[in-house]
Amino acid sequence: MQDNVHHADASTFTTTDKSQVYETAISSAVALFESQRFWATNLANAASLMWHAFDAVGMHVNWAGFYVVQPRRLQKPSDADTEGDKEVAEGKRVGKRTLMLGPFMGKVACQTIIFGRGVCGTAAEAGTTVVVPDVEKFPGHIACDGSTKSEVVVPILDDAGAVRGVLDVDCLVVDGFDESDVQFLESLAGLIGRGCEWDL
Repeated sequence: MQDNVHHADASTFTTTDKSQVYETAISSAVALFESQRFWATNLANAASLMWHAFDAVGMHVNWAGFYVVQPRRLQKPSDADTEGDKEVAEGKRVGKRTLMLGPFMGKVACQTIIFGRGVCGTAAEAGTTVVVPDVEKFPGHIACDGSTKSEVVVPILDDAGAVRGVLDVDCLVVDGFDESDVQFLESLAGLIGRGCEWDL
């Protein structure tokens, strides 16, 4: 960011027009990531940008943040997937692929999520965005906060197309996200995927 601009100004929006707010948030993310490649720093700032952007447009978001793929060095042999015994024996995998809680805004959240479970795990395993208008109708939904009614999860892919984590946003109303919200989140996730060094 420019030397004469306070970092906190990036999360101040002077309009309630959704397209302008999202455009400003993306521009701020580009500026913040320009000289910073550490993933935790960029995810922390991105969580703040999302939180304040949604607040500026009057959305009832109750959680906005990230889960990152668990580093292999933190996996335990007891986590081994029985279907992957051969890979484990060859040292290619230690355990089930797991998402770990990353930077976020909102209430305390679930700490780990296995790939393929819940909305976050489903998006991570498929490598595609998952929009859930009503979480009560999503099979296997993991309720970190019982007040959440709708959710959108976007995978974060690195330059090689590998899933490095997910961007997760929860809303207090059913059908809380429209197409412009999803496009904003996908754009942000793309910037994050390309703008970070993933030393996990």
